[in-house]
Amino acid sequence: MRAVVLGLCTAMVLVTRVADAQMPLPAARPPDGATLFKQQCAVCHTTNLSEPMRQGPPLVKIVGRTAGKVEGFHYSDALAKADFTWEEARLDAWLANPQAVIPGTVMAYRQGKPDTRAAIIAYLKELN
Repeated sequence: MRAVVLGLCTAMVLVTRVADAQMPLPAARPPDGATLFKQQCAVCHTTNLSEPMRQGPPLVKIVGRTAGKVEGFHYSDALAKADFTWEEARLDAWLANPQAVIPGTVMAYRQGKPDTRAAIIAYLKELN
């Protein structure tokens, strides 16, 4: 009986040492911009003009487009009066805090992670 217990203890030590020697798992890759857009933006926005409009305007060709000017979409008064063109820095600020960019807008989404905002913006640039 003592030999069996000793054998089991030895086997457990060997298994533990083998497990310790295994290579660590690689770090998980963060989602790409298209995936992030689908997860966080596509509920309200489309990426083409052929789909019916949702709560927000379509975002195809947003980079370089005048703010608040997609034909057929009813913007908030604040956004309809905006006088700027969407570029990367403005989109980044908008995604971080829309109310700070245009007080009175109705967009509630906020993304606090700069890497996530950058990935979404890079994806939107690809749609141009």
